[in-house]
Amino acid sequence: MSVDIAVIDYGMGNLRSVSKAIEHVAPAATVAVTSDPAAITAAGRVVFPGQGAARDCMREIDARGLRQAIVDAARSKPFLGICMGMQVLFEHSEEGDTACLGILPGSVQRFPHEAMHDDRGNKLKVPHMGWNNVHQVVPHPLWAGIEEGARFYFVHSYFVQPASPEVIAGFSHYPFPFTCAVASANMFAVQFHPEKSQNAGLTLLGNFVTWNPGASETACDMSGAACA
Repeated sequence: MSVDIAVIDYGMGNLRSVSKAIEHVAPAATVAVTSDPAAITAAGRVVFPGQGAARDCMREIDARGLRQAIVDAARSKPFLGICMGMQVLFEHSEEGDTACLGILPGSVQRFPHEAMHDDRGNKLKVPHMGWNNVHQVVPHPLWAGIEEGARFYFVHSYFVQPASPEVIAGFSHYPFPFTCAVASANMFAVQFHPEKSQNAGLTLLGNFVTWNPGASETACDMSGAACA
């Protein structure tokens, strides 16, 4: 049986909290946490969450035969990557010197030890954990109803470095600006956890379940705060 929204299960990540948050914003939708490539292929929308280490993530993706289903979904239907599900969309991660999916050009790098201090010289911890402001680079339907600079919840030690600046949809600071959201055609991915980010996160998830990437986005407010 096909589902409206497939949440990819590769054995890592807080999948139930993601699926419950989606069910909350889309009570009429059929949501399934699944490791079945056929179910992912048949789903109308796909969410790719995750946490943990990049090498473990890629090993589990291949062990479960999910690679092609993920690549195809990212190229063909509304697709949302979250945390590790964002990082492995890129070509390579410094974490474990890992070759990733290569759907987006660019790399994943660790927060550099020598840069981790605030403007007063105080040492900043890695992982970057807790609430932080997200700044919207481009107008996008998934930002609709979310204030510029809204706070989202982060837990990560690595960040993406896109090779193509035009895919950058949002950034945060810790302590320097880093990319925390990317968008390309039918794909949107975030470093933060919308399922843990209260109203702003639920708004983003609600926008995703109604997003039609084929529709014109010219009606977006150029502040990035609202889209028609």
